[in-house]
Amino acid sequence: MDMEETGGTAGTVRTVSRRLVRPSNGNAPPREDIHLTPWDLRLISVVYIQKGLLLPAPPAGGDRLVGTLASSLARALDRYYHLAGRLAVEERGDGTVNVKLRCTGEGAELVHATTPGVAVADIAGSLYTPSSVVWALFPLNGVLGADAAVDSLPVLSVQVTELADGVFVGVSLNHSVGDGFVFWEFLNAWSEINRGGGATSDLSKISARVHRRWFTDASPVPIPLPFGKLQHAVRRFEPPTVQECFFTFSASSVKELKARANDEMAGTATATISSLQALLAHLWRAVSRARRLPPGKETSYNLAVGCRGRLSGIPPGYMGNALVPGTASCTVGEIQSRGLGWTAWQLNRAVASFDEEAVREWLESWTREPQFRYFGSLMSGGAALTTGSSPRFDVFGNDFGWGKPAAVRSGREGKMDGKATVYEGPERGGSMSLEVCIAPDAMERLVADEEFMDAVTRLPAKHG
Repeated sequence: MDMEETGGTAGTVRTVSRRLVRPSNGNAPPREDIHLTPWDLRLISVVYIQKGLLLPAPPAGGDRLVGTLASSLARALDRYYHLAGRLAVEERGDGTVNVKLRCTGEGAELVHATTPGVAVADIAGSLYTPSSVVWALFPLNGVLGADAAVDSLPVLSVQVTELADGVFVGVSLNHSVGDGFVFWEFLNAWSEINRGGGATSDLSKISARVHRRWFTDASPVPIPLPFGKLQHAVRRFEPPTVQECFFTFSASSVKELKARANDEMAGTATATISSLQALLAHLWRAVSRARRLPPGKETSYNLAVGCRGRLSGIPPGYMGNALVPGTASCTVGEIQSRGLGWTAWQLNRAVASFDEEAVREWLESWTREPQFRYFGSLMSGGAALTTGSSPRFDVFGNDFGWGKPAAVRSGREGKMDGKATVYEGPERGGSMSLEVCIAPDAMERLVADEEFMDAVTRLPAKHG
């Protein structure tokens, strides 16, 4: 078999095989078309979600490992059958297009690869992420949601890469099909099925999934997009050179930041600043220092605000996107002089502004004037930060049957200057991790920033 190779010399990744994994024959999924909401459609212009788990070495590798994972993946797709479908485009002939998720059970992609020259410590043993190595551990690099719709590509692709002393499971999910909630729900289910051999009794908590999308009463279904061809919604950006670092904050460190932020706002704030808001404020202030931005420069923080629990119509187990974009803006001088609590309060207010009425208005406004997300527009001027994901997602519970993850990392997609991804930390009880991408010179200063690093669980700061 001819093998594809990617990556550098030391970290060459060889593709051994590719296959399409369809839902198990014993539980054939319904064949249906799922129309997409504004939450889904605004993300048709962005790259796939790419997150991966660094796992210890299993008892058996090679074809046996991949065969077992393929079998459990098929059973997981029974319940998450929409992830085995394809996006489809209908050109209406009136200057608009419709996009839908066609649930035909065509399958998710499973790639088997090897890179024996890379060890677990090479990926997780430093603050600095070895980007060229990690990025090669994910499939569907460079693919936008619209590309998948036009070319009928899988909406879910998994790459299982055998390392020198471990395994990396890299997952790519079309963002117009699901958000971080969907991503981790599916991965949690797949790992549980593989660990338990697929016993139905082990899956009772994930059996009630809602795939059909929720629309406001005023929304047309399907929603026409104002393009003659879907490709017209696409804008491609040449990503800037960035340095990635992975910072972990212990539960006690996060608790201290939260207490400090709330103490500073005592008697002023009308709501409690959360642990995440305090941590992101700590990052925002430190990155502004590291970028050496002048006091009068406007800086912004873009947040993905989750709508589950904010709308009475969203059912539990909803499997579509449910995110709106929120932004906090102020000057660099303000966040430096007014302190951690005031900075965290700006983030708190940006999130709190999206009550049920505001979310419904956002959805209805989008159907009238569709606005698409473009990563390049979020990072203009080198003064912005943006954060997605959530520390509530279960990362370290993803034991496939031979040990819990040693680390979580993401792929190359969306790696712009100012991107910070938040994860559950490895320490139960409130620890968090931030995967931060900024310009290399700013990152050097951030890692040397004592105020910022005093809150970080230290690792050797060698470059990958």
